[in-house]
Amino acid sequence: MRPTRWFSVVGLTVWMALAPAALAQPRPYIGFLYPAGGQQGATVEVRLGGQGLDGVHAALVTGSSVSAKVVECLRRLNNQEVQLLNEQLKELKRATSSVSSATPPRMISESDMTTSMRDQDQTTELSGNDDVTSRLIARIEKRTREFVQTPACAAIATVTVVEVVIAPDAEPGQREIRLVTPRGVSNPLAFHVGQLPEFTRKPMLTTRLHVLGKEAQSLRKRPSDEVEKRVAAPCIVNGQVGPGEVNRYRFEARRGQQLVISTQARQLVPFIADAVPGWFQPVLALRDKNDRDVAYADDYRFNPDPTILYSVTEDGEYVLAIHDSIYRGREDFVYRITIGETPFVTSIFPLGGQAGQPVAVKMRGWNLDQAELRPPAKEAEPGTHWLTATRNGFHSNPVPFALDTLPECNEQPSNDNATQPRKVTLPIIVNGRVDHTDDWDVFAFAARSNDTIVAEVEARRLNSPLDSVIKLTSATGAVLAFNDDFEDLTCGENTHQADSYFMARLPADGTYYVHIGDAARNGGEEYGYRLRISEPRPDFALRVVPSSLGLRGGASATATVYAQRKDGFNGPIRLALKDPPSGFSSPPVTLGATQTMARLTVRSSAATTEQLANLSIVGSARFGPRTMVREAVPAEDRMQAFLWRHLVPAGELKVLAFNPTTEPRSGRFARTRPRPSSATNAAVAAKGLSVTNAASGTNANLQVASASGEAAKPKFTRQQIAGRLRQLRLLFEDGLLTDAFYGAKVAECEVGSSPSN
Repeated sequence: MRPTRWFSVVGLTVWMALAPAALAQPRPYIGFLYPAGGQQGATVEVRLGGQGLDGVHAALVTGSSVSAKVVECLRRLNNQEVQLLNEQLKELKRATSSVSSATPPRMISESDMTTSMRDQDQTTELSGNDDVTSRLIARIEKRTREFVQTPACAAIATVTVVEVVIAPDAEPGQREIRLVTPRGVSNPLAFHVGQLPEFTRKPMLTTRLHVLGKEAQSLRKRPSDEVEKRVAAPCIVNGQVGPGEVNRYRFEARRGQQLVISTQARQLVPFIADAVPGWFQPVLALRDKNDRDVAYADDYRFNPDPTILYSVTEDGEYVLAIHDSIYRGREDFVYRITIGETPFVTSIFPLGGQAGQPVAVKMRGWNLDQAELRPPAKEAEPGTHWLTATRNGFHSNPVPFALDTLPECNEQPSNDNATQPRKVTLPIIVNGRVDHTDDWDVFAFAARSNDTIVAEVEARRLNSPLDSVIKLTSATGAVLAFNDDFEDLTCGENTHQADSYFMARLPADGTYYVHIGDAARNGGEEYGYRLRISEPRPDFALRVVPSSLGLRGGASATATVYAQRKDGFNGPIRLALKDPPSGFSSPPVTLGATQTMARLTVRSSAATTEQLANLSIVGSARFGPRTMVREAVPAEDRMQAFLWRHLVPAGELKVLAFNPTTEPRSGRFARTRPRPSSATNAAVAAKGLSVTNAASGTNANLQVASASGEAAKPKFTRQQIAGRLRQLRLLFEDGLLTDAFYGAKVAECEVGSSPSN
């Protein structure tokens, strides 16, 4: 069974085993954020769509000089709640109708509509405060107008509004945003700090579920002026694509400009479980002033996010259009496009170097005159590092650069066949290129009988378009080993495992040859690679999912740790917490020989934790006299197109202990009334007593006795009453109900409750 298929089956089995616990306590989840970035020095209002976000009270951003705070949580409403809001709206309008007929209406701004009522003094009668009443009316109208009974994706229907403040000196590039609730921390999503002016389209509302044969009824009706927007390049445009939609941007360009139009879409939301191929697949088209297509892109090499590199041939207006390749769309089809003469690196060479040694890196691309690309620092550890070129203070796209401890060399132009191979001494890492069509690079080395050698290619993992193929031959030309694709579960977002690997035992003393080429017979200056030829270097890498844990105080939660074993390593791996924060512990777990997955139990000794903590899980193993210690990289287990699963890396492993009896609360509290009972209901109904609003102390004066003086028969069961009371409490704490309306409706519930189920 292929490793990816194996991972899918194992992931499904683990999910089914944990399903009851997951349903009992859903983990906070965010499926998109929009806009997915902002300019240095700007304050951006960001909408995050997800589920399990009750009581969201904080937002976390990685890195420095960027902060975020929660402004509002727009949870998904149901039909009964919308009916209550319509009743409240009717009462408010009736109470203010006489005042509004005598006084010209005041325009309510968007900020007024989103101002939370929880910050207002609710002891004042709304009818005597026109400003407060007007804001409440506007908020209720906005919520009911945006209500969607059947959203296309319920998992992203709860929206949290967050204000992100970006300092002028914030480092450009990608950050991560998470939301914090009283019961856990969400998964992270990417947020980018940019350097150019930004244009952001109006956020989409929740997309309606499409009905087969009636899809047109679910399409949103956009005003014509929202289809095309005029922008000034250079800039960054942020948008969302709805079903069947095309977004257009009109801008001026001059002859001779080297225009770079690069897209971030799949980079923002790597995998969408209920979409094929599993992500938003944007298509770009550029038209000139004569409405002629001058450039088109639906990807950039193997990257689904397209990039257009265009030399402008004449002055004038140009229109950039973006849509999904098959015209799908939803609020999580988010994009971010850079337009302008910005520095853009198309390739570097070599793709890596030896740790601690100086290396001269050459780069190719657009708008790189006088640009500087700094290699990793001399003290940088082995691994993959990200480099950016800087030109006039502006940063290019980041490119990966690998560091290793083995000796290195470069290929020679003449080593294109077995008659003129590049002779190497093992162990070695060769930096080379497949320069042209049907190019094969050949490397010769001497070895002894029963030696085991490994050949491994790093190319696609380093953003090279090379789809490598490698083979091992003897001096007589016999093929001893061959490989095209080798799958690595630590590759995260990479869905085409195009790098090659083999490990082979040699039959006799002599000279052997390693050949490397491209599977599609392509080639060029950007088709770089790093080829390691060495004895096996047994090692392992770890991933831990999920990237955040929420556990009940005094209880435990489990994290799943995956191991990628390298070069035949099959020894036991001991997993444990490294320097755990106060209040958290975990008994060590050992991954047996050849095992690739284990569960680590994290326990909390404290009832709750006031602050979030970071966990670090490490694995240690011995191989001969050597002890290997590797830290597990936090990751999210993401599904692609209904089946395939991927471990998408995250920056941190967060943990929170909570009290399960504590209800998520907003800043406005609804006091709990006495539990409904047959005795209290009968007394109230029989005597016709006025019911006092426990939240505000005002009287609702509800007469509930029947005309004959007998108690009215209860209409609802306890379960129905409990559901109604919860709806009222949530709407009240959301600031959408007045004290008097809330008290009256609660009183109705008490009068109508039944002593039986």
